[in-house]
Parts: sequence; C-alpha cells; structure tokens
Amino acid sequence: MNSVHSDLKVAIVVADIAIVLIVGSLLIMLFRRLKQPPVIGEITAGIVLGPSLLGLLPGDVTGFLFPAELRPHLSMISQVGLLLFMFLVGWEFNGQLLKRRSGSVASVSLSAIALAFTLGIGAAALLYDRHDVVDGERVSFGYFAAFLGIAMSITAFPVLARLLTETGLARTRVGALSLAAAALDDVMAWTLLAFIVVIFGAGGGGTGTLVAVLGLFLLYVALMVFGVRPLLRRLVARLIRGGTASPFLVPLIAAGAFLSAYATSWIGVHAVFGAFAFGLVMPREPRALLAESLHIPLESATRLLLPIFFIVTGLNVNIGALGWTGLGELAIIMVAACIGKLVAAGFAARLSGMNWQESYAVGLLMNTRGLTELVILNIGLSLGVLDGEMFTMMVLMALLTTAMAVPLLPKGLPRAPGGLFGIPSVTVPFGATTTRRAPAQGDAADSAPTGHEVPSGKS
Repeated sequence: MNSVHSDLKVAIVVADIAIVLIVGSLLIMLFRRLKQPPVIGEITAGIVLGPSLLGLLPGDVTGFLFPAELRPHLSMISQVGLLLFMFLVGWEFNGQLLKRRSGSVASVSLSAIALAFTLGIGAAALLYDRHDVVDGERVSFGYFAAFLGIAMSITAFPVLARLLTETGLARTRVGALSLAAAALDDVMAWTLLAFIVVIFGAGGGGTGTLVAVLGLFLLYVALMVFGVRPLLRRLVARLIRGGTASPFLVPLIAAGAFLSAYATSWIGVHAVFGAFAFGLVMPREPRALLAESLHIPLESATRLLLPIFFIVTGLNVNIGALGWTGLGELAIIMVAACIGKLVAAGFAARLSGMNWQESYAVGLLMNTRGLTELVILNIGLSLGVLDGEMFTMMVLMALLTTAMAVPLLPKGLPRAPGGLFGIPSVTVPFGATTTRRAPAQGDAADSAPTGHEVPSGKS
C-alpha cells in the first residue's frame, strides 16, 4: 500500500507540473497579445491557480489539485529551478555596462534606490501596526521596514532586458542607461538583502552569533572571488578544448551552483545568494561556445522548473482576504513604489542630459520588478517577516508595476530593431529567448544579455 500511495503522490505532483505548464503557456500567449512580457502571464498563472481565483470555486478545487501534503514537494522542485535562474542572473550580469556612462548609471541607480528605500520605510511605518505579528511572533519594525524598503528598491534586470528587446529600445540610449542602472540596482539590493538576512537569522543568537555569521559570510565572499573564480577559469578551459565542450560541463557547473547555494544556506544566508554569487564569478569566455553548450541547456531546464515557483507563490496569494482596508494599503504601497522609481530615476536621467520624454521612460522602465521581486518576497515570507496579507499586496505591486511599463511608454521614443546585441531573438515559453547564433565578440558596444547569451564582460 505504501508503494502505491507513493506512486500516487508522484503522479499527482507530475500532473500538477503539467497543469502549471499548460496554464502558464496559455496566459503568456494571452498577455503577449496585450504586449505584456511573459512574466506577467507567469505570475498571473500562479494567482489564477491559487486561492484568489480557483479557490473561490465550490469544492476547494485548489486544495484538490494541489494537496497541502504535496506542496512541500512542489516547493522543493521549484527551488531547483529558482537556483538555476539565480545562477543565470548572476552570470548574465555584465560589469562592462557599469563602466560605460558610469556617472549617469550611478546617479540613476543610487537616486532610485535611495528614494524607493526611503518611501518603503515610510510605507512600513504606516502599515506596521496591522502586520507586526506573523504566525504568533512579533516582527521588529526594523526588519519589516528593511524588507519593504528593499522590495521597493529592486528592478527586475532579466525582465527589463527582455522587455527592452521586445519594445525595440534595447539599442537606444534609454535602453542602455536603464539596463545598466538596473544591473547596479540589483547588485546593491541583493548585497543589502544578504546582510539583512544574516542579521535577521542571527538575531536570536545574540551578538556573538551575528558576528560569527557575518564573518563566515565575508569569508565566503573572499573565497568565491579569490578561490572559486580562478578555479572555474581553469575548469572551463579544461572542459572546452578544440571548439567543443565536454559533456561534463553542464552537470559540473550546475553542481557548483548548488553547492554554493548550500554553503550560503549553511552560513545563515538564503540559498539564492549562493547561486547568484556563483554566477557572478563564472567565466564568460569563450562566449559563443559557452552560450551554446551551457547557457541554453541550463535555461531550458529553468523554463521547465521555474513555472512551479509561480504556483508555489500563487498558493500564498489570497486577494479575496484583503478587503477594503487591504486595497487601501495596496494603494499606499503602489504610490510609494512608483514614486520612488519614476521620480528619482526620471530626474536623475534628466540631469544626465536626456530630454523629459526619455527621462520619463527611464523612470518607468526602472519601475519593473517581476520575478526578482517575487524571490525577495518569498524570502521575507519564509523568514516570517511578511504575513499573508502583506505578501499578497507586495506580489500584486510587482505584477502591476511590471504590467504598466509597456502601455505607458511614450510613443515617440527612438526605436532600434533587434535585440540587445542587434540580433533577432525568438521568444519561447516562460519568458526565455534564444537566438539563431551566438554573437561575435564585437557585437554592440552598449549591450547586455537577454537570457540567451553569455555577457561579454570579463568575470
């Protein structure tokens, strides 16, 4: 009986994955007709299959399709896809972007983060009294405010890269500045979040525990930069010879990302930081061969596994539980999120020499959040910093701020055909893009990865 029961569990989990893939694909196609990025369809799929919509039907359809005892299995599978995604995000980070137009990039990014973080703390002060207790435990205002501030500050670099390609802005100065500022934005936000997670996780153990965790984290960073980075260069050089890649390249690199994730989790920092850091120190050359032999296979695996993350998120979103008070709080969150990015990034872009139309576009593009926001929110939920209602409102904020970008872009902006490298891209399900060929080393001076190419910056 136990084996039959176990087989049934596996069958249900596999069927759940099939449902997620089908619903996600259908909604992506629907929202593409509305000129929305794929991530909008992905997030909406999770919400539709959760208690917010499907759960309203009689008979607890959500509970039947996604039984509570099997949700931890779905969550574990989703984490594999999430770690691969975070590795790719780190790998796609192009440091060369920050060297070009460094003054404009820094002013736009720092201004947006500073104002958005400040407004996030202000929103936290207004909302804290109704969300200060999570699962019976009181959350300190400092942690609550810090998480809201970071959630307001983030810009979804991968989503923005694909959005720029689809709107023809990738090879314009608006697109180049927005993407470079978003890259710096993400690195600073993730670094700040890592330290906050360390402090929150070690808070119960006193000052000694905090110092120990911080020390281990700094040791980990040093080891990644001065130890793992050169080792990876030698490993990649050994596994890629004569224009061909070893079949062991993909499993070894994936294993490295997972071990790095385990290391940060063991230290007391969330596993996503380890995968992201491993991507940052991963070699980018030989670019074309790595794109074909490593990036595309890992991205294909991510396209299958990451959609499960959206249903895991959607199962924790319950719009019906918000009520009128919750909608009022959502309005506060939306105002803080939009002003923080639109005003700060827009004015900074204007001071850098752009006209008002271009400056407004930069602010609007910096306001996209998408999947990166969901990762941060799930960390806050798992740590017990955010309650169910706050989590729901922040997910809706991520959805709405990302969805508003394309419709509100000025019509008169200069457009340039092609992707971020001037190469036509082919959109595939779940937000990934692939190209017919890998770009040459000299393609496009102001470029960044779209999710299918290895960045040109040195690791």
